[in-house]
Amino acid sequence: MTATHTRPADTAKQEWATGLTVFAAVMLFLVGLLDIFRGIMAIAEDDIFVTTRQYVFEFDLTGWGWIHLALGAVAVIVSIGLLKVSVWARVAGVAIAGLVIIANFLSLPYYPVWSVVMIALSGFIIWALCVVRRDNLFDLSEERPLSEERPPHKV
Repeated sequence: MTATHTRPADTAKQEWATGLTVFAAVMLFLVGLLDIFRGIMAIAEDDIFVTTRQYVFEFDLTGWGWIHLALGAVAVIVSIGLLKVSVWARVAGVAIAGLVIIANFLSLPYYPVWSVVMIALSGFIIWALCVVRRDNLFDLSEERPLSEERPPHKV
């Protein structure tokens, strides 16, 4: 007779929740990295961006560059905290993604397609961080016992 291993019912939920948190962490890291590059680009060369006259939220492009650079740096740091499954990182991740959405909305006339892409990515980050409950997460820094691992698929 062969013994069958029964897995707890909530393990699939835990794997799904952990996967969403890892997705959010990686996406926040990428958004932060791209925002850092955008900030450096705006600080170094104002000629890259298109300027719009009579824009309500008119701001110096160098100023926008520093804003994006700072948001990107904080986003990268928070994404590392998300991989450690920290509650503070989830809260900060939602806040940073929200600030990235606002900053990209306000700089929409300067780089419209890029801003829309960053807004969409940040929206996915907020969704992924808000949909997961804390008690459904595996701690990514700890090794799980082999008995909790998913058995290989048989073909």
